Amino acid sequence: MQKDWHLDSWRDFAAAQQPEYPDPKEVEAVLAELRQQPPLVFAGECRKLKAKLARVAAGEAFLLQGGDCAEQFSQNHAKIIREKLRILLQMAVVLTYGSLKPVVKVGRIAGQYAKPRSSPTERIGGVEMASYKGDSVNSFEPTPQERMPDPNRLLRAYHQSASTLNLLRAFTHGGYADLNMVNAWNLQFVKNSPLGLDYEDLATEIHRTLKFIEACGIDSRRFPQLNQVDLYTSHEGLLLGYESALTRCDSLTGDWYNVGAHMVWIGDRTRQLDGAHVEYFRGINNPIGLKVGPTTDGPTLVELIKVLNPENEAGRLVLITRFGAAKIEELLPPLIRVVKDNGFQVVWCCDPMHGNTYKADTGHKTRHFSDILQELTLFFAIHRQEGTVPGGVHFELTGANVTECLGGAADLKEEHLAESYETACDPRLNAAQSLEMAFKIAHMLRQDES
Repeated sequence: MQKDWHLDSWRDFAAAQQPEYPDPKEVEAVLAELRQQPPLVFAGECRKLKAKLARVAAGEAFLLQGGDCAEQFSQNHAKIIREKLRILLQMAVVLTYGSLKPVVKVGRIAGQYAKPRSSPTERIGGVEMASYKGDSVNSFEPTPQERMPDPNRLLRAYHQSASTLNLLRAFTHGGYADLNMVNAWNLQFVKNSPLGLDYEDLATEIHRTLKFIEACGIDSRRFPQLNQVDLYTSHEGLLLGYESALTRCDSLTGDWYNVGAHMVWIGDRTRQLDGAHVEYFRGINNPIGLKVGPTTDGPTLVELIKVLNPENEAGRLVLITRFGAAKIEELLPPLIRVVKDNGFQVVWCCDPMHGNTYKADTGHKTRHFSDILQELTLFFAIHRQEGTVPGGVHFELTGANVTECLGGAADLKEEHLAESYETACDPRLNAAQSLEMAFKIAHMLRQDES
């Protein structure tokens, strides 16, 4: 336990980006009910993830973190969940084959129901209303009544996270993640593309390798490393009432863990040193992430790391950089140097999505594949120059065939945006773009090994 920390000590600090509920008593009743709910994840699983992230920090593994920008209650269907898992499995196998390193798979899933916003209100159709802050806060429907924060949505977020986790565990440990199924993971709308053919070639090689192993008398089905995967869950720990209600003391160690996800992160808008989020996060023992954006300076980052990881524990802290392709060359190197000079053990992870968002002429928020790839390319090159480890990538993506980000092998253009623009908040890579990105990253990882 860190000095002077307790489960509600964050309440003594200013908390940014919190909903303004009309009835505080109703909020407390909901939180009291959440405190009685079973854990969604277990402390031992969190410790296992931390150990794997320690290997990432040492350059012995690679982190793949991805999923929806904001999950929606209406999208909590088996097919949608399976397709998100499928694209993560595809990306992971491409990265593993390309890098010959284990890939730590962390989904933005089973809890990513809250989003910070740049403004508390917005004007739609001439009507001023609360901004949409995720399904655990209010509805995406653009009416003042539906946008009113409702604490009962926190309970629904918990229960839908539980059902998503239940299905994910069935898929990842029930045969679907078996490497013998690698051909079956190819989505139909990707399969007939040049990219799909590249994946088929890789899948065929893996399948032949497994057949060779079996011909040598080794049954691959007997090894869980080949027929199961560990998929960990993560979300932004934005709503502190919800997060603290799902924080429990581990009976084995006496340490406090957030049992709502294996990993939670602090967003770029809530990382104030004297803020409630940093206060809450410093006391939990999960692996945690910290978004690092253009406004982050070296001295502040040093102080944040000291507060959030005072024991300098490997695997504890993931720094998720989000600068944008135009700024990363200027802003990332000084931060890498100050972290290296202080001897801090961190995982460096690149979020190439948020810094490359812009509004198209059609009015849609979008990102261009080339900008995302450029930031990733520079991220790897800068770490190569600095002698540090580019540990992972963090994507907003979906297994669906959406048209939210431009470019890629299909060369999506602005006129395509309206065809299948389904996100509730930020634009996501579709499955084909995600798989293409995985091949690009695998090539970069091979360069680092050469």
